[in-house]
Amino acid sequence: MESLGRFVLRARKAARLSGTVNVLVTSSAAMRALNARFRNKEKATDVLSFPSASSRGNKKSGFAGEIAISADIAAQNAVRFGHPAALEIKVLALHGILHLAGYDHESDNGKMARKEESLRRALRLPATLIERTQSGGPKSTTPRISSSRMRRGKRTA
Repeated sequence: MESLGRFVLRARKAARLSGTVNVLVTSSAAMRALNARFRNKEKATDVLSFPSASSRGNKKSGFAGEIAISADIAAQNAVRFGHPAALEIKVLALHGILHLAGYDHESDNGKMARKEESLRRALRLPATLIERTQSGGPKSTTPRISSSRMRRGKRTA
């Protein structure tokens, strides 16, 4: 199985996202804390994206941002969809990378969904989060968090 680091590099290049991406795979409890802190939502979520201030607008930067992924939710989804948890983490990472690249499925009239579907085929991934949502599967809850909100206070993860 391809390592997560190599996958993120491939996905970042496929999404034409310049700069380093840090990925944290953590517990649902930690994700709940991050979601509460940065989105004021008291629940765990599958993936959170934290774009760097310099990555907005696809400007060339040495740092694109950070992605936090719930290992617990990834494992649950992997069982539900019949594939390994490591593969599910890659699905979540791709979704987060697209958010770092500036896509927003809540406001872009399907642009992110089309890009995610194209990239998941190229990267040989199963159905993406947006595809699952559109087909009645589990919903994607991936928000983008502004880096200015992330910089307030210490990071908890």
